[in-house]
Formats: sequence, structure tokens, C-alpha cells
Amino acid sequence: MQSELPQSVTEAQLAAGIADFYEKFAIPADSFARMVAFAIQQPKDVDVNEILFRPTAQEL
Repeated sequence: MQSELPQSVTEAQLAAGIADFYEKFAIPADSFARMVAFAIQQPKDVDVNEILFRPTAQEL
């Protein structure tokens, strides 16, 4: 996942730490969009107020 933040940090060690964090934990926008689309498509009697969206390190 690419982000502008690691590239904008001038301290190399801090930038590397941010890039590593993004690599491990950042949620791609398309994943979040799919979750929202799923919630919207549910019947009206399904409660989607408690959907949890958690980042994982697993390969899909």
C-alpha cells in the first residue's frame, strides 16, 4: 500500500517505521469500500450497526 506520509517524513528511521506500519496494518481503501457496499446491500431487518472492520495480515 502506498501512502504519501512515509515519503514526506525526512528522518529516515521514522519514515521506515511508518512505511513498515503501513505495510503491516493499513487498510486498503477498496477493502473498506467493499465492506460498506456489503452493509448497504443487506435487507432492512439486518442490523449492520455492529459490523467490525479489522485489518489483518492474511493473504486473500
